[in-house]
Amino acid sequence: MTFVTSETDQSRSLLQGEEVRFVPRVPPRDWRTATRALPTALGLIRREQVTDVISTGSAIAVPYLLGARLARREAHYIESAARTDGPSVAGQILRRIPGMRLYTQYPRWADDQWSYRGSVFDGFVARPSDAERAAPRRVVVTLGTLNQYPFDRAVQAVRRVLTQLGDEDVHVLWQIGEAQAEGLSGEVRATVPADRLRVAIAQADLVIAHAGTGSALQILDAGRIPLFLPRSSARGEHIDDHQLLIAAELEGRGLAVTADPDDLSVEHVRKALSARVEHRSATDFHLKPQKVEVPAHGTGLDRRSDLSASTLPR
Repeated sequence: MTFVTSETDQSRSLLQGEEVRFVPRVPPRDWRTATRALPTALGLIRREQVTDVISTGSAIAVPYLLGARLARREAHYIESAARTDGPSVAGQILRRIPGMRLYTQYPRWADDQWSYRGSVFDGFVARPSDAERAAPRRVVVTLGTLNQYPFDRAVQAVRRVLTQLGDEDVHVLWQIGEAQAEGLSGEVRATVPADRLRVAIAQADLVIAHAGTGSALQILDAGRIPLFLPRSSARGEHIDDHQLLIAAELEGRGLAVTADPDDLSVEHVRKALSARVEHRSATDFHLKPQKVEVPAHGTGLDRRSDLSASTLPR
């Protein structure tokens, strides 16, 4: 299996030890860059004798999956778990390509074009905890690495609430991208390597995050209930409001606590501490045709395949 993605601190860390082809980044909805990526994608697919291309998006999915169909290869697009109410812009484009195999993670908008095979969130369930009785000693704040969308509003909201908790012994690891770091205490970094962040989340009492799919899965996998501060497109914090959809979906499952940064309070912290997450059995994710089984928490390819065009989970 080979992964194709842009090169960042996070992608290098997450894909350490894997076979990777780092390619120029395709920014969201930058279709000129996506179009320019098509010859590279097509050449790679043919040169490496790829049989299947699988992607969860986003913009990079379009040239690689289109390249797969032009080369008469199998192309599978699994719409992001962030898209709870319908396909993304990439999904809307890809569904027009003949022979594309399309999957949704939500049965409510499955149809004759989009097949439902389960969700990456199906493998988690929340259980009550008595942790809310104690103040958090270790806190992780992870707001993603979207350099073009600094999330200063969230940073200041978390700073305010941590001050209200009034415990000077708390240790805070901040991953804040390009947001302003002035006045923050603890360890403050623009990005944190994926392995280091994974360990910190596993050891944390409380994890506060933007509502990205990758962040959500990492926090849930560590057994924590995330306290989500979704980005708002109206405030220039993201290109759209898919994080609001993720937060609402997980809160509805009892797997998250959500607050607008302006409304964040100590009560939200206590609620996030009042439960823990456990793993449960989830149905295997079958691609069409059933050449390969893909666990609900990962991506897999047919054994004959050696290429997966994918961005990291969102």
